[in-house]
Amino acid sequence: MAAGRRGAGLRLCATVFLLDMAFCKGFVEDLDESFKDNRKDDIWLVDFYAPWCGHCKKLEPIWNEVGLEMKSIGSPVKVGKMDATSYSSIASEFGVRGYPTIKLLKGDLAYNYRGPRTKDDIIEFAHRVSGALIRPLPSQQMFEHVQKRHRVFFVYIGGESPLKEKYIDAASELIVYTYFFSASEEVVPEYVTLKEMPAVLVFKDETYFVYDEYEDGDLSSWINRERFQNYLTMDGFLLYELGDTGKLVAIAVIDEKNTSIEHTRLKSIIQEVARDYRDQFHRDFQFGHMDGNDYINTLLMDELKVPTVVVLNTSNQQYFLLDRQIKNAEDMVQFINNILDGTVESIFKSSPLMGCFLFGLPLGVISIMCYGIYTADTDGGYIEERYEVSKSEIESQEPTEESKEQEPRSGDVLVPTVQGPKDVLEKKKD
Repeated sequence: MAAGRRGAGLRLCATVFLLDMAFCKGFVEDLDESFKDNRKDDIWLVDFYAPWCGHCKKLEPIWNEVGLEMKSIGSPVKVGKMDATSYSSIASEFGVRGYPTIKLLKGDLAYNYRGPRTKDDIIEFAHRVSGALIRPLPSQQMFEHVQKRHRVFFVYIGGESPLKEKYIDAASELIVYTYFFSASEEVVPEYVTLKEMPAVLVFKDETYFVYDEYEDGDLSSWINRERFQNYLTMDGFLLYELGDTGKLVAIAVIDEKNTSIEHTRLKSIIQEVARDYRDQFHRDFQFGHMDGNDYINTLLMDELKVPTVVVLNTSNQQYFLLDRQIKNAEDMVQFINNILDGTVESIFKSSPLMGCFLFGLPLGVISIMCYGIYTADTDGGYIEERYEVSKSEIESQEPTEESKEQEPRSGDVLVPTVQGPKDVLEKKKD
């Protein structure tokens, strides 16, 4: 009897699970060749997939949850999926080069999603990109609300001007990464001091920085550099993104499970420098820590002992190792200053692999690439793969053995095809 009840209970649970999956699927539209002509009156979030792709299959239940939540909150964004092997010509027109590819399609614009494949991150991307390019802040209360909600955001203050036109251009390019607002001088907090108007500010790390054309150069490049918090928990995905900034990245490589004073001290020192010296270093440096040395050793083709500090130069193929013992923040500041003034040039080392990681490989050299990027979820880091497929192979619709599911082997290096910020937004004309 007891066994029978357990069996009935299991069958009931299985039935409920299948019904739940079917319910979620009902909010994701299967798209076909008619999508090209019918889509322009709506905003679409589309997953371009291949039926044989293992990571597309992993994304499917998450995608169904995205469709359900977008519908339940009344979002104007429609969620769909398209078999890119069955409709290869349409996928090719939208610039699909790998599986899965997530794009938000809005009018003639196609925005690529490059973040972690989690429900919340994908939905946040859809909300940000589908809304107004520049969101107005009409009151101090609204400004305070935005500050509480967003860790990093940009604000244009002032009226019509050439700077505003540049701000709009930068926003259209970088909206995939961060939020852009506009406000009058009366709306911004009293602690904000502006030497001249108009102005562009970034608010982050409980402070703000003002764009200076003379010091910071191109506005779009400055925004791309400043869209990160000053101190980050580093992983492969973030290092990949930081490759666009040209900043030096100072990383405490530690074992987070090791509570010894040496591990916690190095992390605390990097945090202190990031916090107390940000006005001095924020233009040139990004700070953070990384758990474990496996990834960094593979990237640098070196053997770094834990704990240690490494400084990556994202503008070339080199990095710096400590040439002294770091006892406190002052020692770290001295080391950073020596890097900036070139007095530690003797410990430069070159890593061709890091150059490939930061700058990418020509797509013409390798028609099929599998690359892995570390992205963070609530349980820690995980590796994601993505399959890069040549146009001829997409059109043939016959996956080769090499492009089928490949699990990363120990010691393998999966190199991403670097995509500059301007490649993220593509103008699409049908």
